[in-house]
Amino acid sequence: MRRMKSIFRTLLVQAHPLFFLPPRGGGCPEGAGEGENPPLQGGKIPSLSRGGLGWGWVSKDGFSAPSPPAPLPQGERGAKHRIRLNQSGARSSKYWWVLPIMVLTGCAVGSDYARPQLDIPDVYSEPAAGWKHAHPSDGQPDTTWWTAYGDETLNELMSRIELDNQNLKAAEARYRQAQALLRVSTASLFPTLNTGVSTGRAQSANLGNSGTQRAPTNQYNFSLNAAWDIDLWGSVRRSIEAQTANVQVSEAQLAALRLSTQTTLLQTYIALRVSDAQQKLMTETVDAYTRSLEMTQNRYQAGIITRADVAQAQTQLESARVRLIGLEIDRVQSKNALALLVGKAPSQISIEQMDTLPLNFPDVPVTIGSEWLERRPDVAAAERRVAAANAEIGVAQAAFYPSLTLSASGGYQANHWSDWFDVPGRVWSLGAGLAQLIFDGGRRSAMKDSALAAYDATVADYKQTVLIAFQEVENQLTTLRVLDDEWRSQQAALSAARDTETLILNQYKAGTTTYLNVVIAQTARLTAENNAIQLRGRQLAASVALINALGGGWPGLEVRDQESEVRNQSP
Repeated sequence: MRRMKSIFRTLLVQAHPLFFLPPRGGGCPEGAGEGENPPLQGGKIPSLSRGGLGWGWVSKDGFSAPSPPAPLPQGERGAKHRIRLNQSGARSSKYWWVLPIMVLTGCAVGSDYARPQLDIPDVYSEPAAGWKHAHPSDGQPDTTWWTAYGDETLNELMSRIELDNQNLKAAEARYRQAQALLRVSTASLFPTLNTGVSTGRAQSANLGNSGTQRAPTNQYNFSLNAAWDIDLWGSVRRSIEAQTANVQVSEAQLAALRLSTQTTLLQTYIALRVSDAQQKLMTETVDAYTRSLEMTQNRYQAGIITRADVAQAQTQLESARVRLIGLEIDRVQSKNALALLVGKAPSQISIEQMDTLPLNFPDVPVTIGSEWLERRPDVAAAERRVAAANAEIGVAQAAFYPSLTLSASGGYQANHWSDWFDVPGRVWSLGAGLAQLIFDGGRRSAMKDSALAAYDATVADYKQTVLIAFQEVENQLTTLRVLDDEWRSQQAALSAARDTETLILNQYKAGTTTYLNVVIAQTARLTAENNAIQLRGRQLAASVALINALGGGWPGLEVRDQESEVRNQSP
């Protein structure tokens, strides 16, 4: 076996001038390393790591360093990894095991990846006075962005998502599956080694003229076989590059699902707290209408008013009670939705009712859109799909070139157990094979055309995803600006409705107006109170949607200082 290893090493060294083709442009077939993609100018692209979205550097030759592992080095980069041979051509015994890797530093047909260029604006079209300006250089956003809303119950619910949400568990499993498939692709770079042991008894035909029947013989075989499909044209490396991008797509999808689940939970929690505030308002309204009914009954018994006023007060009270009962449905549905998001049955969670909206209102930034939106998981996933499709073009193009296979085998054959490992029974073989497909009915051309079309589709999808991201951010910025103006007007309307109700009620007590005017004033005040609560919920929901549109908050996410006290007051 030691001799076989020595022969195999010698074969690799002698084959070096043939197999170790020069890098791009120095012996590759025409079209290798060339493609339709424009060259990169260098810079950052969104990349992924085990902890989530991050940044990866792109060099001028298009090489990126994402995590999980990037494709193996090639071209000028591959030259840095080659072994230095001495003048006699002998290899260093310390690094003999690197010799096979030299085979992998040859050409890789197909185009190196370049991120598609986009014509995108530098800033959003919705600036707002008093809003804080933030920049990506301020650092990565806090992964616990929801803490800016200042609610302990919310923080506790968020902590359960990673542990118990079944959709996230499924996405995490798919991510691990993609990592395993990457290891499968990487394994294709290395030779395969197998061994076998067999025994049997056989008798061959007598083909001679002696007429003597040949006796049966025993056969005992032991074999060790090695085979290596050389990645001469980079097909395997391009496959690894594509699978690496697919791993990053899977990780981005996991991050996108996590962010979507978090924002959905927060918006559902906001809806629950809005129901709590509305229930408190209706409870107070029922109490107030009960007192009004008692007052009208006393005035009717005193002969001051007619029976019609009592009927109006009774109708008003019962209508308020009906609305109060109906609000319980909204709260129960919101609580059950929260239970599903945290992976629990509705009976397994309990959320205490609060009288006011306890959530703070975060400050909203206006920043450079092109840099911020690259942080969105769906944008990162779309960009990585383009990279994967680009690598698949190289895989399809490599099919046009011949394949090279090295093989080696060794073992022993004997007719008796005692002679199994004797030297005379030793057998071995070494060989190399070069194969070229001549005619396939246009299958390879069709596969390449399919890969090119898939690449064009992913580029269009990537650009569309970025445009949708801009649309979502602009929509939420506009919504927040309009709701901010609406809030100020609503506060003025609410103050006027309260004053009107007080004046009309005093006039009714003085006997200068009818109870119908009281009903009208109380209904207007109740409507204004309810509108203020709903508007507050819409503002909070819009801020959550903006955080989602920006990919999960921004550095320095904090509560807005201006008007925060007014906003947190119960309407």
